[in-house]
Amino acid sequence: MELSPRPTRVAAGVAANHPATAEAGLRILRAGGTAADAAVAAVLATCVAETIYTGLGGGGFATYFDAASGSVTCLDFFVSVPGTDGDRQAGPMIAVDVFFGGMPQVYSIGGASVAVPGVPAGCGEVHRRWGRLPWADLVEPALGLARTGVALPPAHARTLGSCAPALAHGEGAAFYAPRGNLLQGGDLLFHPGLASALEGLAAEGPALFYTGSIASLIVDTVRAGGGALGPIDLAAYRVLETPVDHATLGSYRVRARHDLNRTVDTIAALPRGLPDQSRPARAVALAAALRDRGRQKIGDTTNVSVVDTEGNACVITTTMGLGAAVWLPGLGINMNSMLGEGELITDDLSPGVRMSSNMCPLVVIDAAGELAVAAGSAGASRIRTALVHTLLGVLVDGVDTPDAIARPRFHVVDDTVHAEPGCPGDELAALSEAGWIVNQWPDVDHYFGGVTAVGAGGAAGDPRRDGVGLLLT
Repeated sequence: MELSPRPTRVAAGVAANHPATAEAGLRILRAGGTAADAAVAAVLATCVAETIYTGLGGGGFATYFDAASGSVTCLDFFVSVPGTDGDRQAGPMIAVDVFFGGMPQVYSIGGASVAVPGVPAGCGEVHRRWGRLPWADLVEPALGLARTGVALPPAHARTLGSCAPALAHGEGAAFYAPRGNLLQGGDLLFHPGLASALEGLAAEGPALFYTGSIASLIVDTVRAGGGALGPIDLAAYRVLETPVDHATLGSYRVRARHDLNRTVDTIAALPRGLPDQSRPARAVALAAALRDRGRQKIGDTTNVSVVDTEGNACVITTTMGLGAAVWLPGLGINMNSMLGEGELITDDLSPGVRMSSNMCPLVVIDAAGELAVAAGSAGASRIRTALVHTLLGVLVDGVDTPDAIARPRFHVVDDTVHAEPGCPGDELAALSEAGWIVNQWPDVDHYFGGVTAVGAGGAAGDPRRDGVGLLLT
């Protein structure tokens, strides 16, 4: 697979799934912060502006590219299974039906679905390793947003409509349906008390959530809801460095963690002659590589991608599942529901074990060792699909990053290809002739992922999530 590397150096910028998130990251870049500084500030902003997808009670992963050394590091700050205290058994979860693409899917929420959160610790570790600005400076953009509230983008409102049985459950109704009706695009999303939590985070650092005053509140609140999470679970939580996987795509190297959905393996499995194939033939080969056995969960996830002026990159993906509807009193923080996500429950789970995830923040390095793309995606089992489609657009077809993200995608579940509107008819015909069942969706939908990337042709967020990309000028 011979691909000619694109010579243009990647410009400094931020890509995110909310304008306020991207602005927070760009503000830090302008202040002289590193890619890590800006990514942390953007992630903290997501915990205010994108609470439909993520929050301080969630977990995630970070991938960092150091331009000077060419090294890539992946950090795991995903959630851990609680129960190491050994003094509490979890009660029953609360089943909720979420309709997605016209199909009901069962999720479980409540205190028993809450795993040990990692977002505060992860942000702290990224800053400790690669940050330059003071910690409080990185919290400040999110704090400002928390004091005023943030406009809800229309795409986020559509996600809320799908996920309302979990998000607007119980106390969540006060935030997401404050007048008895779900928030619509342009409405103000505001969480009373969240500013107080961020003020504490700025002053005390991430330890506030693990050994400080919020730690005891987390334990009391989760246990009151039937969960098993205890003080030892929180105090023992650590960010892990995880092995970096790689795959070759022509002259490029894709670097990322080995995720549950095998993104890097999928790229490695693409035929070497893929660029020389016709688009219909390539679609059939891609569908075979993407075949995904039965996973079609929604997932509330978001991603930020940042490149700084020195060519360093930091990509961070975070999630809280659908959210447990377990809100920390007076602080506006929803806890994660990862133990209620059926596709993440594996046979090896026991107290203290880190859960697996489909999230795959990645970087692409060219033959000269320079950064070509920094990207990640939301979308649960469609994360892999969205990333592979985007990389093929940029690296194989020579499409600029914004256009590659916006192009129609298809996702494979068993023997069915779910296709967005606009997928070329000759490609769909070739898939059908090859034996695939083709399900053409009537509308563009957040189901097909939410890529954010900084690469050739600029920075871009996914239009399926009303994402934006901002360049440092």
